[in-house]
Amino acid sequence: MMKPTIYTTLTCPFCKMAKAFFQEKGVEYEEKDVTHDEALQEEMIKKSGQFAVPVIDIGGQIIVGFQKEKIEAALTAK
Repeated sequence: MMKPTIYTTLTCPFCKMAKAFFQEKGVEYEEKDVTHDEALQEEMIKKSGQFAVPVIDIGGQIIVGFQKEKIEAALTAK
């Protein structure tokens, strides 16, 4: 299974939901907090084209927001 990268902020409820979902599924992920990090903000915007969180990168597939079905499909894709 691929290790997702999730771009988050401290106060984002959807980020918390996405992280809880990964934890429930036993999925290891890398969290990148963009709250005060301009370089990470630019990296996230370059990947997603947006300044919205969460941005989830699963093997190059970019998902903006907590979209459970898309996340599950990306995690199980080969």
